[in-house]
Amino acid sequence: MGGKNTILTKFPLAGTKNGMISVSHLEEPYGNGSFPVVSIGIALKKSGEEPDWKAHIPYENLDELISALQDAKARFGTETK
Repeated sequence: MGGKNTILTKFPLAGTKNGMISVSHLEEPYGNGSFPVVSIGIALKKSGEEPDWKAHIPYENLDELISALQDAKARFGTETK
């Protein structure tokens, strides 16, 4: 399962020593003919090849996800330490 994975960005996971967040474009995540998704991965170790957790977001849902994330940040976000 899962086709070509193109990593778009990686950045440190706040609150951890070595954690990383990765965002990538994943072709055919569920086999031949399945639509591409944005894959968000969380790895607790920088050297980890595979994230500990992944979320696959269909492109059609990105606007709603971005809006929900902005709302969460506005309502509950805290200043960076």
